[in-house]
Amino acid sequence: MPRELLNTLFVTQPDCFVRLEGETLQVEREGKKVLQVPALHLGAVVLFGHAQMSSQAMAKCVSEGREVTFLDYSGRFRCRVVGPESGNVLLRAAQYDAYRSEEKSVAIAAAIVAAKIRNARQTVMRGARDTNIEDIANALRGAAAEMAGVVPLLRDCRTVDEARGLEGQAASAYFGVFGLLISAPAAHFSFQFRTRRPPRDRVNALLSFLYALLTSDCVAAASGVGLDSQFGYLHALRPGRPALALDLMEEFRSCIVDRLALNLINRRQLKAEHFNVREDAGGSVLLNDAGRRIVLEAYQRRKQENVGHPFLKTTMPLGLVPHLQARLLARHLRGDLAAYPPYLST
Repeated sequence: MPRELLNTLFVTQPDCFVRLEGETLQVEREGKKVLQVPALHLGAVVLFGHAQMSSQAMAKCVSEGREVTFLDYSGRFRCRVVGPESGNVLLRAAQYDAYRSEEKSVAIAAAIVAAKIRNARQTVMRGARDTNIEDIANALRGAAAEMAGVVPLLRDCRTVDEARGLEGQAASAYFGVFGLLISAPAAHFSFQFRTRRPPRDRVNALLSFLYALLTSDCVAAASGVGLDSQFGYLHALRPGRPALALDLMEEFRSCIVDRLALNLINRRQLKAEHFNVREDAGGSVLLNDAGRRIVLEAYQRRKQENVGHPFLKTTMPLGLVPHLQARLLARHLRGDLAAYPPYLST
């Protein structure tokens, strides 16, 4: 079980270049060194936009099990570089066998959806407790009650599509009140509904960026224990889609990403000037360089926060929990655990 949370090197400037310097990674800009980090202390490297990396630096990273991920400026996944496939082939065979079993697929998918709803409902109820506006509190409690009503229905699911339908029902209730959790001026941070590809407002731009980071972490978590990150249960299989990583991240969307996004907005750490509105690109909204820097630093700090794990009855950095959940899923697929125990935030 991993007990050390290594840092991730995020390179956000388009004119930066990462090269290998001895046992360190050196980040240069316009030919001048701006950062030097011992490779030993890094768990992954993420490059945004047109940031580049030398072949020597890339080779060292992948040979030591350190993924290099390329994202576009909005945080959308472009590609990743990894070393040779690792892990027990028998585990992957068990993963594929479970996919072919409707009963096992439904059980895993339903467990993930139940945890997602439970964790999202906790975020909503926290908002209801924190507000002193009765109408908002009532609306949040109503949505939380609707979400709670969905969970028992998951026990009767007979197909993965039924679980997906219930997940969509709960998500509709959740995002229907998500804007009420925002206390920043509505003129800058209004939220009506979820928009993607491209995001149409600042809140959606922030959520999409953070979800992309979380996806990258969950791909690493699944691959790290020898699972096929593209072979999932809740998310349908599509070429190039990390379906299992998307399955894993469902449990963490609210407790890692959404709460962090709300904190950054409500504490005024992110402001309107940290986003670019591109009228020439259909009104899409993206974080700019200064905004990405604030978010990346906050995301790293969030992952360092210690949280309790109810199933294992222990405390650990939040950033390790996706790795631990991947390991628990592997144990279930091997038959060591009767059911997959999803993460329930505390």
